[in-house]
Amino acid sequence: MKKLVIFDLDGTLLNTIADLAQSTNHALSMIGYPTHEESAYNFMVGNGINKLFERALPEGEKSEENVLRVRKEFIPYYDVHNADKSRPYPGIPELLEQLQLQGLQIAVASNKYQAATQKLIAHYFPGIRFIAVFGQREGVNVKPDPTIVEDILTIAKVNKEEVLYVGDSGVDMQTAINAGVTSCGVTWGFRPRTELEEFRPDYIVDKAEDIIDLLLPAFS
Repeated sequence: MKKLVIFDLDGTLLNTIADLAQSTNHALSMIGYPTHEESAYNFMVGNGINKLFERALPEGEKSEENVLRVRKEFIPYYDVHNADKSRPYPGIPELLEQLQLQGLQIAVASNKYQAATQKLIAHYFPGIRFIAVFGQREGVNVKPDPTIVEDILTIAKVNKEEVLYVGDSGVDMQTAINAGVTSCGVTWGFRPRTELEEFRPDYIVDKAEDIIDLLLPAFS
């Protein structure tokens, strides 16, 4: 019986790609670099914003200095515009409400920077009592390093066997493997099913209700 469900944010709980793309393109334009189609960002996100900026910069321009220049333009813009087009995926609000109703602990483990992670969770899921909402924090390695999961387990006071980790990317599946917890890939996010399958997760689901079936079969 699982007692804790840890969710990735971007591509799992929220479809944030339009706002990430718009904000990164704004930052690139401000410093004179070419922009990208929104669909291209599906394969740039997932490893934190500095890696996103590195991937978005042109070949030969991917220096640490340029990453920081993009970051300087991106963060103030994204802080204002990060909820312009982002929306929960179908069934996600209902899933979280059902898990909460049945007494499961719920947490978020994201590679999005901490302030934006907290803001988006508070904005879109005000009625859900998350036991932890962790994004990319200063001095803590990003996923697939398992530290973020281990920090949540300490707060939740549960064993690894009692945890389900839910995410949409290979990074998420690696994180679950590295942390020694049960993994569940979702196919509605930014990455293709084939990327999830490479890591042989314990489960792959196609819609939010399928997670209810896994965790609470009596209520599905």
